[in-house]
Amino acid sequence: MQPIKKEAGLHQITLLAATNRTREGSGYSSERGEKLTFELFQLSIPPNHKRSQIEYPVAAADPNRSMAITVRKTLEKRSFVQEAAIPSDDGTVGIFVHGYNYTYQESLYRLAQIAADAPFGGHPILFSWPSEGRMAGYLADRDAALSSRDDLSWLVTSIAGASSAKRIVLFGHSVGAFLIMETLRQLKLEGREDVLNRLMVVLAAPDIDDDLFRSQIEAVGHMKIPITIFVSKNDKALAISSILGGERGRIGRLNVDSPGVKAAAERYGLRIIDITAVNGPDGLGHDRYAALFGPGSRDMPNNLPSAGAYVFDVTRPVGATPFNLAVAADSADLTRRSPASR
Repeated sequence: MQPIKKEAGLHQITLLAATNRTREGSGYSSERGEKLTFELFQLSIPPNHKRSQIEYPVAAADPNRSMAITVRKTLEKRSFVQEAAIPSDDGTVGIFVHGYNYTYQESLYRLAQIAADAPFGGHPILFSWPSEGRMAGYLADRDAALSSRDDLSWLVTSIAGASSAKRIVLFGHSVGAFLIMETLRQLKLEGREDVLNRLMVVLAAPDIDDDLFRSQIEAVGHMKIPITIFVSKNDKALAISSILGGERGRIGRLNVDSPGVKAAAERYGLRIIDITAVNGPDGLGHDRYAALFGPGSRDMPNNLPSAGAYVFDVTRPVGATPFNLAVAADSADLTRRSPASR
């Protein structure tokens, strides 16, 4: 993951990254470090980039064919927080928390893909916890995510304290969504309503046991901005996770046609959106959230959709970034599910 010479004319994006992984050579391992490390990256996006795809660099990186790191800079804690606190033009700071089976490099390039497909206007922030980065590391990943609550809580609280942003978006995928919910619970128990009230939480394919999520949301309570959850009935990765978890259901596979799901969405103040119809970049249907976003982002609307259960009836990009997901829920062709729907 060494920087290469910056090529003129290529699309460049800037990302910030915070990780509690242990430094290993020029990268990071799956071991948890003693302290957070902070970096700034600039990456070039190849002219042939395809939406929702990651063009990983090979040994001899060619910026005309693959994503490439052109600038990499280590930041001190104070400098990182100052950079991270700068909001986009619409007043948003966005933090991405990756899921299970991600290396540091993979999580960095996934955020680069999202930022390339739908420019954010600010500097997206990656929080990379020490995932094993391998399929067989599921149980270890759950433990690693759980042990990262304090670090994510510090990151969110520090940015909230330093930023004039109207909102701080916490966008988590899979086990990253589990980590976010645990962090919200911790912030609630610490009485940090000042931070919670500025958060917009988005969970994509959350790998969270149904009963555990219920206890988490009971503790957190209604958020000022409803939590948005993207679900899919045929997410094969979550089906496997359910088996590993003793045949217990996963929030990411909720059926929005269920009267119970609709009632729970309104009770807890959740926006549950079924994206089963979206064609994702992976064969398991677990990363289909990455195909949601495309160019044409708009400012955050004043009137957000209410809590409830919805379904996408389109397979086109919603014209938003994951850090403007209220736009996604507001502008996409959504059909609301009522308790009587089947």
